[in-house]
Amino acid sequence: MITSVGIVGYGAFGALLHTVIRRFAPAVSVRIHSSRHEPDGVTFFSLEDTASSDALILAVPIRAFEDTLAKVLPNMGRETVLVDVATVKVHTVEVLKRLAVGKRYIATHPMWGPESYEKRGGDVSGFRIVITESTLDTASRVALTDFLKTCGFDVVEMSPEEHDKNLAETLFLTHLIGQIVSRAGFRRTDIDTVSFGHLMDAMESVRNDTELFADVFRYNPYCKNVLERFADSEKAVRELLDRTA
Repeated sequence: MITSVGIVGYGAFGALLHTVIRRFAPAVSVRIHSSRHEPDGVTFFSLEDTASSDALILAVPIRAFEDTLAKVLPNMGRETVLVDVATVKVHTVEVLKRLAVGKRYIATHPMWGPESYEKRGGDVSGFRIVITESTLDTASRVALTDFLKTCGFDVVEMSPEEHDKNLAETLFLTHLIGQIVSRAGFRRTDIDTVSFGHLMDAMESVRNDTELFADVFRYNPYCKNVLERFADSEKAVRELLDRTA
């Protein structure tokens, strides 16, 4: 039974996880370790104390995942469940299989973030959580997925490779277009079409995630192909316009 949850990392997503846990599991105590906050024994704790929680969520940048995992492993309890919530899965699952041998872990990706949660007013119905690899026993895994579904989340199971391939063609592509639109200086107007509004909604949800955008490209092996396809298509569209000019 999970009575305590530790969160390592307290950026925007770590803070959102804190909010969601307090909302859906108010009886569970939450321990947070953050390099930006001194331990106070109430909300923020040492890495050692946080890592000994019943469940431990690594809410750190993808680039810091391996180093953070190496630091928490010696301090985890024997039955602690390690929860990976990184945006990529091939990389983190490989790291887990290599470093967390004999540990209980589950590799997930919540397909939503602070922007989506705020825009929906906290309504999580239909928000997807992908589960890829897990060393949990069947009963524990079923209990977790049942709890998530009870909260309103949709649980999707797939392989790390399938996840990353789909992510490259959806989230990474959205980030790519969002970064381009934002850097080009396009803004909303008084005569926006509905489709333009959707485009700006997407841009606004990702424009501040430049570090995540770079990390996903670096650690998701399928993103390079998407970037090349986008460049080839942009070139083809320019050629089409040149022919009709």
